[in-house]
Amino acid sequence: MPDLTEDVVESARFTDAAQPVLSAEGGLLLRPWVTEDSEDVFEAYKDRSIQRWHVRSARSITEARQWIEEWNMAWRKAIRAHWAVADTTDGRVVGRVSLKHMDLVGGQAEVAYWAMPAARGRAVVPRAVEALTAWAFYDAGFHRLELTHSVHNEPSCRVADKTGFRWEGTKYSSGLHLDGWHDMHLHARISEVGSVPDGTSFSRQHVSMTD
Repeated sequence: MPDLTEDVVESARFTDAAQPVLSAEGGLLLRPWVTEDSEDVFEAYKDRSIQRWHVRSARSITEARQWIEEWNMAWRKAIRAHWAVADTTDGRVVGRVSLKHMDLVGGQAEVAYWAMPAARGRAVVPRAVEALTAWAFYDAGFHRLELTHSVHNEPSCRVADKTGFRWEGTKYSSGLHLDGWHDMHLHARISEVGSVPDGTSFSRQHVSMTD
């Protein structure tokens, strides 16, 4: 049965191309994960806050290394896209942003993120989310991005507000956490490709964000 519309996002953008390096204001760099980041990933998932909202922990650096291999393979299979957020002054990992639940046919995906404990309070996540969103809309060609979080996760709600993800409603009892099912807030942002000046490159864009 033939489709009457073309895929919004071409799979070749992932399967036939290297994952891009993106820049954000304030000396942040979004880059592909590498094996040498495994210790940072292991340390991040020991944090109680990350465990609480992401419902995951790494048992060893070896397991963290396997995750990185899976994240990089997910790009090549065009099913998810994961970036390490690094500080350009010293190269240290300060966070993570990703696109999950990617639907290339419909041009939709969900944004996910965390910040290392030592990097919190510096607007690392909002700046990284803005850079990722710009790339997803103006380079990759996604039409709609969603952002969901537990109604109890107030920092994530502030990230959504700062980055222009409008609140659309509550998904009742849809997120399973360690203490049971949580209601989840749904935020979303729609592409406005027409507002971008000709010649602007969002794959290397510096995004303006304030604390």
